[in-house]
Amino acid sequence: MSISLTRDGAVAVVAFDRPAAKNAFTLAMRAEFVAAFAELETDPAIRAVVLTGTGGNFCSGADIGEMGETPPDAFLARMRQLHAMARAVARFHAPVIAAVDGVCIGAAWGFAMASDIVLASERVRFAATFRRIGYAPDAGLAWQFLQAINPMRAKEIVYSGREVHSDEARALGLAMEVLTPAALLPRAMELARMIADGPATALHLAKRQFAAAPAMSLDAFLDFEATMQPLLGQTADHRAAVAAFRAKRAPTFNAG
Repeated sequence: MSISLTRDGAVAVVAFDRPAAKNAFTLAMRAEFVAAFAELETDPAIRAVVLTGTGGNFCSGADIGEMGETPPDAFLARMRQLHAMARAVARFHAPVIAAVDGVCIGAAWGFAMASDIVLASERVRFAATFRRIGYAPDAGLAWQFLQAINPMRAKEIVYSGREVHSDEARALGLAMEVLTPAALLPRAMELARMIADGPATALHLAKRQFAAAPAMSLDAFLDFEATMQPLLGQTADHRAAVAAFRAKRAPTFNAG
């Protein structure tokens, strides 16, 4: 298995685990990646996920050795698998934190950007290198860029294929924090545990709000939002929070 899945209480860690190849993902790993997230979707105990890579790198993108002459029907099947990977992250019910060290290249950058929060190490090297192999961006990266940064800067990064390092990534809003390599995963786990301690259903619906907002007018979004609070008002978490507020103590969420 070249995708590892571990659990630490309410937090799961999904990692690209092929360090000898800078975690480049193979066709088999595409299925493993999707299966890992599908397994976590059915586990109610998991309330946050950290997405990372082993061996000092996040992921160097798709394995170039598996590219070449591919019939259109087979190529479409590959794209469906690739998009299933991006959707597995973006649609996951709980928040996903990408802890990105070393290289994060091509489609891997799309997977990181599909996460809710990106943390980067000081030595990170992001790059949209599709031009080098005669491809346009995939894994939803161009769409993700347009949600996060100025369109002209997004185009320059894609058209040039140049590297984006930690300070620029943070300045552009492509990474929330920059940390030392040693501090990266501990900080991601700390943040994930904090999120996992929150009200799981409320955070799930908050994630749905962020996902839906780009396609909605403000008026439509307010109607969408209005369907959520009455539902959340009936949850045990809301009742526990109100009781804790009245008793002047911190609430305990997800107790059933």
